[in-house]
Amino acid sequence: METLQSVMIPLILTLKIASISTIFVTILGIFIAYILAKREFTGKWLAEVLVTLPLVLPPTVTGYILVFLLGKNGIFGSIFTKITGTGILFTWQAAVIAAFVVSLPMMVKPATSAIGAVDRNVEEAACVLGRNELETALYITLPLAKKGIIAGCVLSFARAVGEFGATMMVAGNIPGKTSTMPLSIYGAYQAGNDGLANLLVIVLVVMSLITIAATSKLGER
Repeated sequence: METLQSVMIPLILTLKIASISTIFVTILGIFIAYILAKREFTGKWLAEVLVTLPLVLPPTVTGYILVFLLGKNGIFGSIFTKITGTGILFTWQAAVIAAFVVSLPMMVKPATSAIGAVDRNVEEAACVLGRNELETALYITLPLAKKGIIAGCVLSFARAVGEFGATMMVAGNIPGKTSTMPLSIYGAYQAGNDGLANLLVIVLVVMSLITIAATSKLGER
């Protein structure tokens, strides 16, 4: 029973954090991808660099930047503290933010490529037939780019599930509160509990395989 709880608690927490992160990543990622694919504006290269930056930065560096921003004296942390009266660091919400930041590029990159590859003649035909830009995007562009968007969702979810460094920095490794599957594996390994570590690794690998397989089938449909 204790072993089951040692697996289920971090598993449920990981799914919770990854799911919430992926929802926000999908919404904001599609919007950013559409802007990058369809608009030309001053500073576009800088926007692309900023979106890609978490992909190339070491997770601990990303985590340190988040600690600086989310701390009680940070830009966002001070606002959060004034509103709620408590800090956001070392909470599961901080883990969601860390997962969101590191997985956003995994959504934006494939989605931007997919949206940019949509035939402009089809979009222009929709506009000629009376559709405005929002309707064209919702009913023409995004459905035609669905494979890239689905791929981005899968990659973002997988990245959020496997996030370690940034989460450790902003949320810590608090059992039952912020200890996700990767952090629990690290904790079990550090404690010399190889049996639990092996079990957690197997569950995480199986879960990842099922997620990828299920999403691939969805993409084919």
